[in-house]
Amino acid sequence: MAQAKATPLMPHATAAWLVDNTALSFVQIAEFCGLHILEVQAMANDMTSTKYTGRDPVHAGELSHAEIEKGQNDPSYALTMLKGPEQVRRTKGPRYTPVSKRQDKPDGIAWLLRNHPEISDGAICKLIGTTRNTIGAIRERSHWNIAEIQPKDPVTLGLCSQRELDALVAKAAKKAGIDTKPEEDLKQGASRDELIRELQAERSEAAARAEAILNAENTAPQGEELTAENLFKK
Repeated sequence: MAQAKATPLMPHATAAWLVDNTALSFVQIAEFCGLHILEVQAMANDMTSTKYTGRDPVHAGELSHAEIEKGQNDPSYALTMLKGPEQVRRTKGPRYTPVSKRQDKPDGIAWLLRNHPEISDGAICKLIGTTRNTIGAIRERSHWNIAEIQPKDPVTLGLCSQRELDALVAKAAKKAGIDTKPEEDLKQGASRDELIRELQAERSEAAARAEAILNAENTAPQGEELTAENLFKK
């Protein structure tokens, strides 16, 4: 898969600056900024120029004067960006949780403390995106809203994925010397039993349908066409 061409950090503002300060063609500006040529033409016609404050790509280190000169001397020349925009990297800290989910964090923490006490507070902090103080307050029941906290599975609440939770539980259990294999075998055994029951039920239903059709064919009056309607009447 081809990598997408890098474009300026602020393409519209950069295009506005190039329109006002260079003799580059609309096609060159549009290709460099990743815009449609009609957008650039609109800027040149002062239809949208009031919306954008020009951004100098030379000062931003995205384009050089020499590159602009090449483009002005050759309208078919495609401008080359010196560097792509700086990527914003998240600093270390608690997992980000959408505002709509933050009120559910105490419920998820309470569930983990009750069902998986082997998980360390630090691991819960990373999984849920919370603090040790909050975990301690819920454990000691000194949290300001402890009366309203109801333990709920953090996966169901959307605070983490099932894969993340399973990996964390397995890691914590291994560190604590807890053998989870019997529990896993039990789950797998239950799944197999359920699948067998479903298959048996499907086979029984298919056999019953076949027997009903056979009986209907044997008892149908001669000359009467066997249809779904008269079959169910019988």
